[in-house]
Amino acid sequence: MSAYIDTSALAKCYIREVNSLDVLDWADAQDEVSTSPLTLVEFRCLLARRRRAGQIDLLLERRALAEFDRDVLGHTWRVYPEAAQLFSEARNLIDLVPEVPLRALDALHLAYARHFGAKSFATADKNQAAAALALGLSVFTFYQLKS
Repeated sequence: MSAYIDTSALAKCYIREVNSLDVLDWADAQDEVSTSPLTLVEFRCLLARRRRAGQIDLLLERRALAEFDRDVLGHTWRVYPEAAQLFSEARNLIDLVPEVPLRALDALHLAYARHFGAKSFATADKNQAAAALALGLSVFTFYQLKS
């Protein structure tokens, strides 16, 4: 595997926002882009959360979810098989990067990327990017720096 994408970056492919085109360009330049089954749940939650917050409407939520589901079925994103042992790996990552406030789900994304041999990691999360860098991954970030 050459590239891993987490939910924060992947969402920008379906909801147009800052850095959306950058993520799409990055994904198009990869031989293969993979993610974990965790993304299937996180993306659904992200859409519902944004609809409830009034950031997107019900129509966009449904369209984005349908497009994502088509892309998963069409293997635009390679979804890794479930791997229960990665929970232990994720737990150990927290000790490997003690200076980074790594959240549980972010640690799981990183564990999947490392376990399946990712050379690069795409994210729109600053803490996750810092952890991925500290773990030796080539990191592509898709967030806007505050001035």
